[in-house]
Amino acid sequence: MREALFVKQNTEKWKRFDEMQLANPDELADRFTEITNDLAYAKTFYPNSKTTAYLNGLASKLHRSVYKNKKEKSNRFIHFWETELPMLFFEHKKQIIYALAFFLISCAIGTLSAKYDDTFIRLILGDGYVNMTNDNISKGDPFGVYKQENPFLMFMQIGINNIYVSLLTFVMGIIFSFGSIVSLFRNGIMLGSFQYFFFSKGLGMKSVLVIWIHGTLEISALVLAGAAGLVLGNSMLFPKTYTRKASILKGAKDGLKIVLGLVPIFIVAAFLESFITRHTEMPVLLSGFILLASAAFIIWYVFIYPIKINRKTRF
Repeated sequence: MREALFVKQNTEKWKRFDEMQLANPDELADRFTEITNDLAYAKTFYPNSKTTAYLNGLASKLHRSVYKNKKEKSNRFIHFWETELPMLFFEHKKQIIYALAFFLISCAIGTLSAKYDDTFIRLILGDGYVNMTNDNISKGDPFGVYKQENPFLMFMQIGINNIYVSLLTFVMGIIFSFGSIVSLFRNGIMLGSFQYFFFSKGLGMKSVLVIWIHGTLEISALVLAGAAGLVLGNSMLFPKTYTRKASILKGAKDGLKIVLGLVPIFIVAAFLESFITRHTEMPVLLSGFILLASAAFIIWYVFIYPIKINRKTRF
């Protein structure tokens, strides 16, 4: 069947399903079954068309409605992190990849700038931090900055700051995604120059084993916050088959859910930085285990697990 005829035959049904907000669970399940059948047909014969993209979005919307109206043994709070957030990661995986690419490129720029310009590190990190770290290095305690404050106060300050930065990075996406890209670029430049500073002092691997105990979760969550900003910005720029208003509302809702879903990750990262990172002389195996476990969790939860959940919803 030609795509135009397929669309003509089903437009009214799709529009009705999309606009109807209230329905009993059985009716929602029937709608979801019909839409997934149409989606399977569209993927087979028109895999790269706007029709397929629209049906994919409608199927996701109906799936969330089915689950919301379904009686569950587990509560809504658990379901959010168990299913809904991973589904959002899967739906917006392109934005996540773009955010990661922007961030890694900016890290590379920061590293190269620090390498070839002696004043760049002080420009980015500030004279106060550089002087303090140089003093700590001369005293034989290069990461002494993590030991200066009360652990609990440090935990509160870092946790609040990280959550604030992630929300700001998301909200800045409203400037047609450009704001979030700027935030990712700024933080990437800072991280690249910061990391190069320790490598230039012969403390490269030591810095990785100390700083990335908390940095793995913290930086990963920041990149995901940038992706949430791209979801918001792209919903304004590319509404696809939605009206621009509906697209913006969906983008804002999805992006905000992603950012709120990152709060536990930022809290754990703040805990590690405040209570664990300060033990700079811990065994290499222990610090390496924490670092690798954090990285494995992010890779599994953001990329691997969502694929598994998506397959369950399709079959």
